[in-house]
Amino acid sequence: MKINQSLSKIPVVAEGKPKSGNLDIKRHISKVSVIVVLLLIPILGIFRIDVSSGFVILDKQIWFSDFFIVFGFWLALACTAIMFYSTVGTAFCGWVCPQNTFSNLMDSITKKLLGKRAVIDWENKSSKIANKKNKALNWMLLIVQIILLSMIVALLPLIYFISPGAIWAFLTFQEHETISNSLYWIYAVFVFITAVNLGVVRHYFCRYMCVYRMWQFLFKTSDTLHIDYDESRKADCEKCNYCETVCMVDIDPTKTQTFDSCTNCGACITACNQIHQKQNQPGLLKFKFGKRRNKEVLGQRSLSSFAQRARVVIPVMLLGLGMYVWGHIQYEPFHMAVYKSEKHQGDQINEYQINIANKLYEPGSVEIEVLGLDEGAYDITSRGHSFDDVGRFDSFITIKDTLEPGLHSFIVVASSKERQWEKRIRMKHFVKRG
Repeated sequence: MKINQSLSKIPVVAEGKPKSGNLDIKRHISKVSVIVVLLLIPILGIFRIDVSSGFVILDKQIWFSDFFIVFGFWLALACTAIMFYSTVGTAFCGWVCPQNTFSNLMDSITKKLLGKRAVIDWENKSSKIANKKNKALNWMLLIVQIILLSMIVALLPLIYFISPGAIWAFLTFQEHETISNSLYWIYAVFVFITAVNLGVVRHYFCRYMCVYRMWQFLFKTSDTLHIDYDESRKADCEKCNYCETVCMVDIDPTKTQTFDSCTNCGACITACNQIHQKQNQPGLLKFKFGKRRNKEVLGQRSLSSFAQRARVVIPVMLLGLGMYVWGHIQYEPFHMAVYKSEKHQGDQINEYQINIANKLYEPGSVEIEVLGLDEGAYDITSRGHSFDDVGRFDSFITIKDTLEPGLHSFIVVASSKERQWEKRIRMKHFVKRG
């Protein structure tokens, strides 16, 4: 980071917390809360991805045939994201993003073990390891903490693809039907990638590699939250660049642009407040909604306002929410399909396969009934099944040769009294002459 030599001449005394907001505490609470929520979402069954069947929402398997839930969910989520970016801009990066959270944590650990200036800085040589802390033990502690944190962080994507029970079996090296040895290799790769990220990449990912941050720029408005600088008091900071020093993306907070690397984390606001609180004066930086007051920024005139954006996005978001709710109301806990069996007896097909899937992660039973055929005209392998968990069950209907030649119609009925579900499928069976 760039450090102005004149900074050393300024008597900086940061006692207590700044009077205006305790942004650091609020930001840390926000980041920790997000990590906790990300962990609880799959553990509580709110949302997960089952590689064998698709999405899992509220412990329900959501297939692509559940159109209203799938389409409504992503439509509402996309609109919510657009409104979020339109109002608070890149605050996601500074207050929510796990990449920034863990990068900041590693910055703190590095400074504690190797010195306050021992930061990753590929663009200049301001990074420096403290002589008193440049010891093998401190380097070993840093490496061990990077590996341990990487092992924890690498579990986060896995719990979105593997059930909580399977994750526990994975961590305790127990056998589980959904776990294979290859999973440990996949986990090892995740740990390695995470360790490289936390060890040597950190905030450079945000500055130069994060496509997600660039994508957010598409939804900025003229009213989007930004750092506002009071130029009328610029004489108060002519010899100070403390705000720039604490900026994790190395920009000048007094010269922010509509499209820059600012993450709206507020660290510069806290730093400026700490400098000026001795004189019982507010800092020169603050968060602000609306157009930038002190200068015309390139491209700002062409940006739409929040009100214009909301008039278009909010109705679409409500439509998505409505589709999502309706999809859950119409949700079927079982799925049944009936088709001609692959087992052929010459040119005459006499066997039909009934496939029933339980889409809920809980026990359930289903009964099968055949209507339209006499009991002596067919055989059925099973008239019901009890599921312990999600899964599939097959039953086979074999039509006997006692039927008269011609076209016969019958109905396969599957029902579950406990879940108040019933499905009927009509089939046509043709018997040839001779």
